[in-house]
Amino acid sequence: MNTNHFEFWPSSLSKSLTVPQTTIYDNLVISAKRYPDKTSIYYYGKSITYKQLLEEVEILAGYLEKSLGIEKQDRILLLMQNSPQYLISFFAILRLRAIVIPINPMSTTKDIAFYVNDCEIKHALVGQELYDKVKPLKKDTTLKNIIVATYSEYIDKNKVTNNFPTEVIEKPQPLSEDISWSNALSEAYQADYYNGLNDDIAVIPYTSGTTGIPKGCVHPNNTLQANTVGGALWLNVTADTVTLLTLPLFHVTGLIHSALAPILSGSTIVMMTRWDRDYAAEMMEEYGCSHWINISTMLIDFLSNPKLDNYDLSSLRTIGGGGAPLPAAVGEQLYERIGLRYIEGYGLSETISHTHFNPPNRPKLQCLGIPSFDVDARIIDLVTGNELGINEEGELIVNGPQVFSGYYNRDEENKESHVELDGKLFFRTGDIAKMDEEGYFFLVDRLKRMINASGFKVWPTEIESILYKHPAVQQACVVSAPDVKRGETVKAFIILKDDFIGKITENEIMEWSRNQIAAYKYPRIIEFTKTFPTTTSGKILWRKLQNS
Repeated sequence: MNTNHFEFWPSSLSKSLTVPQTTIYDNLVISAKRYPDKTSIYYYGKSITYKQLLEEVEILAGYLEKSLGIEKQDRILLLMQNSPQYLISFFAILRLRAIVIPINPMSTTKDIAFYVNDCEIKHALVGQELYDKVKPLKKDTTLKNIIVATYSEYIDKNKVTNNFPTEVIEKPQPLSEDISWSNALSEAYQADYYNGLNDDIAVIPYTSGTTGIPKGCVHPNNTLQANTVGGALWLNVTADTVTLLTLPLFHVTGLIHSALAPILSGSTIVMMTRWDRDYAAEMMEEYGCSHWINISTMLIDFLSNPKLDNYDLSSLRTIGGGGAPLPAAVGEQLYERIGLRYIEGYGLSETISHTHFNPPNRPKLQCLGIPSFDVDARIIDLVTGNELGINEEGELIVNGPQVFSGYYNRDEENKESHVELDGKLFFRTGDIAKMDEEGYFFLVDRLKRMINASGFKVWPTEIESILYKHPAVQQACVVSAPDVKRGETVKAFIILKDDFIGKITENEIMEWSRNQIAAYKYPRIIEFTKTFPTTTSGKILWRKLQNS
């Protein structure tokens, strides 16, 4: 294990972390005892105290147990956009020692059927706008009961503006056969005594399935606690922190850093259901947000707002994120505009968010960071499996307290995704990375995304980072394209900044890139577009662009 990075470890933090043996549900109980009257969530004009949040969790848990018969280790579908009901549902499920199956709201009925069948799910908590996707599954799957939540029941209706998403102001619709959220909470049931353990399975998030069938990642409370506590310490999340929540809660980064870490610390969450750059800036100014964890596409959009200078953003102390590398040019723009360095991290569903984080006092741009508390990260050769040295490119493997227990009911994949080295079992991330002489890790690219141009390896992320340096480029996505002579060649999709639309051509950017990048790497094809297809969490769906 390389320890060069310890030289740059935050001086106020120990290099190892004792993970609490309490559960994620215990975190809420403790914060509610410490800060009963403190605001836990601001949601479109309305505030919810820690005492109120815990009370509603208890009421819902009582209904789930006494009325629906939910028991320990039952798997419960959670399909909602960001809302107070999402977190109430999440903690109510854990209160019963049942398992949360968080699903992307963009999933189709066919997608959801896969998850229901894979986990033999009988019960679901669903946002009203998503109900029509789930209802048909009661006919031919194991699904029996659906509780339907309407987000508008948790907003201040006197403060509705044009910036409120449609889903947030939608009125409750009558239900003929399923259970409304308000009816479920109107019952006075009390759940049995809680005796949860930290090795109880808490959540099974699914991989995106971009390289095959989605797989459920089994996480007990203790893996969540490792990153919840570690993330709170690393980013100095205290009871006085105010976190802007913009990443979706079904996504592990949004869940850990924008919800579970603040709740552990007894701090306040300013919650957004849908991303809106103007509303985000308004919330930062109105509530004095200090922390914002995001994805690069959100930050790029935020900084592109021509009205940004009209807002007071002086309360911001920490901006960071992961999911996709932040182009260096964007990181420099952030520093010039707001005076903050971007704190990038790296992780996966299999590691319930981060395994790496940049030191807040010494971050590097376009860098995954250094291994987090008690994480052993190595680079191995793609063919031999041998460990590689400084600045050598290979597959990133990790061992640490946040690594999952395995894929749900996938014995073969569990064997293939792990490798033993020096007596330790490491998870194979499938990502190509390298480590510099200071122990910082850098993503080269996704293993499956490499472009083979005339036998030369081209990593799209490297080309994208260079394209972002062009003053006309707002966003870039590089993919492979078929080529008769080269087999594959490099193609770049580009979204132009507003000021350059109609004033620059594809060939001009191609010629510029030719002088910036090695001859075999520069894009031979450039196509301007207005938008990119993205996941709910903001990741660009490069495969869709490649196949378009």
